[in-house]
Amino acid sequence: MDKVMAAAAQAVADIPDGATLAVGGFGLCGIPSTLIAALVDTDVSGLRVVSNNCGVDDWGLGLLLRAGRIARMTSSYVGENKEFARQYLSGELEVELTPQGTLAERLRAGGTGIPAFYTPAGVGTQVEEGGLPWRHTHDGGVLVASPPKETREFGGRRYLLEEAITADFALVRAAVADRHGNCVFHAAARNFNPLCAMAGRVTVVEAERVVEAGELPPDAVHLPGVYVDRVIAADGSLDKRIERRTVRPVPAGAEAAGQRTDSEEK
Repeated sequence: MDKVMAAAAQAVADIPDGATLAVGGFGLCGIPSTLIAALVDTDVSGLRVVSNNCGVDDWGLGLLLRAGRIARMTSSYVGENKEFARQYLSGELEVELTPQGTLAERLRAGGTGIPAFYTPAGVGTQVEEGGLPWRHTHDGGVLVASPPKETREFGGRRYLLEEAITADFALVRAAVADRHGNCVFHAAARNFNPLCAMAGRVTVVEAERVVEAGELPPDAVHLPGVYVDRVIAADGSLDKRIERRTVRPVPAGAEAAGQRTDSEEK
């Protein structure tokens, strides 16, 4: 079955107001920037987004956030986005913070039909006890707080019950996809993209390279096409941004010795 669509706008056209989206990426690595840009060009709003983070102020999911399209975020790390902090603290945005490994497993469980699981992550903290502010009032009070979690002991150790996550749509980015939706991811882009794809009822993949069915060796496939509904070619003109740039000092005498002096980025 050929799942390739002509344009990103066509692939996201049926996403309605209030939809839940599982969005892949790790920092700014492997984010579905073409699909996000297509969503920004629509008037869809009230989105409930599940993603490891929310981009930065001017890129990634930060573009949807800045446009006021996101009503709720479920994330594990949100420290690179000042507009995110402003909306959260002013009561404009509801935020559920989840330990990173727990978030990954909640998505994986949702994609495999497991409704809930027990984990030691968060035991003895407010994750277990409840009371974490999910939504603030405009004057800084707590309007919605996290509920306490059910616990149970196994082998003398206490664990928390965490519910799986499923989403109406998943937006993910692959390095390579074939026309049947089989996908290969590159490096850290493999962290959350396959999990989000599994958790989506309708999964849309943007691929840096689209190949014919049969070109991918079966052993190379990271995500089987059974999880994918739509494939588009990623817009190669969009930048691949760096979330945080760090530089390594040039060693004394390096230039004279002919060593590399360019900075490292990550």
